[in-house]
Amino acid sequence: MTRALGFAGPAATLLFVAALLGFGLALPGYSQVAHPVAVLGAKGMPNALGFNVLGFVIAGVLAAVTTLGLRRRLPGDAGWRLRVGAQLTLLSALGFVAMGLLPLDPEDLDNPASSLHATAWMLWWVAFVPGALLVALGLRGRPQWRLLARTSVVAALLVLFVALLAVELMPAGVAQRLGYLGWLGWLCVASLGARGDG
Repeated sequence: MTRALGFAGPAATLLFVAALLGFGLALPGYSQVAHPVAVLGAKGMPNALGFNVLGFVIAGVLAAVTTLGLRRRLPGDAGWRLRVGAQLTLLSALGFVAMGLLPLDPEDLDNPASSLHATAWMLWWVAFVPGALLVALGLRGRPQWRLLARTSVVAALLVLFVALLAVELMPAGVAQRLGYLGWLGWLCVASLGARGDG
């Protein structure tokens, strides 16, 4: 069981990247630089259900499994910061799942469907940023967890930068993918942490 948990983060990463590239190539005119990821799963798009299931829902469930595995492997004397941080990263993964269950409506970005998708996206990053920072703070002074602590800080700052500033500095598609890259990288390292000694 512990070994399976250790592969959940990399599996989520591979599945999301494969879905993004595969469904992106299959959609005429889709640009990985200019278009948001959610366009692939938007209402009315060909193969939208397939992308939402693979790219958001299953990848998000694997992310949730990663955070649950991390929580199981926390040091026995973990304080509230570490435990709350792990819970917030789980909530972030559930927000990612919700993005696939609440697809964007490209015809009307102000209608309730699009608003719910935007709320799920906001839950993803608003939960992850403080969650990862709390994980980093909770792991201070634990050398065997140093890689996860450092990765948590970098990933949290990258996701925060993307959510608040990057869209003003670079194409929206590039900015969004940078944020997802930070989160997915964190999942991979958290999987390693879940296998390591606490």
